[in-house]
Amino acid sequence: MDHFPIFVRTRGKSVLLAGGGEAAIAKLRLLLKTEAQITVAAEDPAPEIVAWEAEGRLRLIRRRVEPGDAKGCVLAYGAHEAEEQDERALQIMSADGALVNIVDDLARSQFITPAMVDRSPVVVAIGTEGAAPVLARRIKAELEERLSPTLGLLTRTARSFRGRAEALRMGEPRRRFWGEWFESAGPRAADTGADLDDTLASLLDRHLNEGPRKGRVEIVGAGPGDAELLTLKARAALDRADVVIHDASVSPEILELARREAILIAVAEAADGPTISRDDASALMIREARQGALVVRLQTGDPASSGGLDGDTAALTAAGIAFGVIPGIASAGPQRQPAALEEA
Repeated sequence: MDHFPIFVRTRGKSVLLAGGGEAAIAKLRLLLKTEAQITVAAEDPAPEIVAWEAEGRLRLIRRRVEPGDAKGCVLAYGAHEAEEQDERALQIMSADGALVNIVDDLARSQFITPAMVDRSPVVVAIGTEGAAPVLARRIKAELEERLSPTLGLLTRTARSFRGRAEALRMGEPRRRFWGEWFESAGPRAADTGADLDDTLASLLDRHLNEGPRKGRVEIVGAGPGDAELLTLKARAALDRADVVIHDASVSPEILELARREAILIAVAEAADGPTISRDDASALMIREARQGALVVRLQTGDPASSGGLDGDTAALTAAGIAFGVIPGIASAGPQRQPAALEEA
């Protein structure tokens, strides 16, 4: 990773852009979506920039950039589309202490501006480190289609409600509440024109009055170790898991798909972090599920081909723990199926 992605705070901060042509206009259309205090230094600014100044959306200095202009700026852009002018701007603005981007010049830029999907306050940034801008635009287009236009509205409503949601126990209860808001209750309310604040309050009341939630175990196949070959159902289970009990031979790329907050426990083989024996794995699954956790038992290959699957499912059934089996893809041939793949 040659460029580390971050989100820079712009509210109340200064940003300088040197240049007044088409490249400057394109960059300003993005910057004007922020809450930054924008200054443009340009000897011959385009009419659009002059109009934005008249509207009070930016400050315009009708000359080329000079030493001191970028003092205190968090970001600065060179957008002259002329190598000599941009090099001069780079030297001046860097000396002033600003991070500088030269538009369409990766080699000289100290940071890059990614392609963005804006559902503010939800912002998705897509970068290819300059290697494939066309690919970044294609990914952006796909995400624009998939992310509802109401996502920003739902997120803003949730932000104002977050303090009240702290009445729910931290961890799985809060995740389940917010998951239902963003996945079903919120979009449905937005589509029907219902009051979002009232909907969110009713949803919270229901979650607060629910009894303790029973845990569940998902026995998941990691396949041959390639994260790209995991099923969507397996990825979804890892994304929701509170505890992941995994064979130590499962690849780091697959473990990276687990939630950051999930507890990872390796089974049998030597590995970094806590390690348990296979004999203890079933008991741990049952104990964690009884405490309300979603447990993923992540096995190398396919669970149906594992000698321990029937023992695990029998123990879970005897303990009254709900479970499911998500087959892996270790083999393209016929696979033995357990007597019961699902217990509700």
